[in-house]
Amino acid sequence: MKFACEEEKIKAGVLFCPADPELVAMKRRTHNLNVDYNQTHEDEFEKRDRILHEIIGEFGEGGRIQGPIAFHYGKHTKIGKGFFANFNFTVQDDGEVTIGENCNFGPNVTIVTPVHPMIASERRAMRTAEGEKKLLCYAKPVHIGSDCWFGANVTVCPGVTVGDGCVIGAGSVVTRDIPSNSFAAGVPCRVIREITEADSMAHMPEVLGGCQVLPDEEQR
Repeated sequence: MKFACEEEKIKAGVLFCPADPELVAMKRRTHNLNVDYNQTHEDEFEKRDRILHEIIGEFGEGGRIQGPIAFHYGKHTKIGKGFFANFNFTVQDDGEVTIGENCNFGPNVTIVTPVHPMIASERRAMRTAEGEKKLLCYAKPVHIGSDCWFGANVTVCPGVTVGDGCVIGAGSVVTRDIPSNSFAAGVPCRVIREITEADSMAHMPEVLGGCQVLPDEEQR
């Protein structure tokens, strides 16, 4: 199988060279934009929004990222509307990363897609299909559904899909798929139980303090 460029190899999930000049140029541009974003003040709303739209392939309406941020390519990431990420959001998006609508991430959430060989000598170099000796790796996409909440210090590993409506506990390392409407936590992350109506704040009057749960027709 022949590929026109390293970018095509990434999308196909086969070995590619991260030191390829075109890929390096993409990453350098994004890394510089990360620095620009991280030097802004929190009330520079328009400037921050403009930079995020330069970095991220798709960034939905009403999204906000606290910063500092660290995107690797940026263009390989698509984020739906109503997104929020707290401090130190890191996305190593060699492969595709998709995040649905109305997701909320705590501080230090990290998403990674690249995979390196297990054998040390293969990490140093391999021979390409063209016969050249190069450092090679590959990438697996990460897909996160809508209405997810990730606690602080969650790491999502390559190739993982997290379904809609999931809560991932703080400090979890997500190494396998998590089905929709699950509460999952741990290292490695595992499903603890399904999220049900019994988890509603309506059943916690001691915490509500006079507040009310919105009826379905008023939910955003």
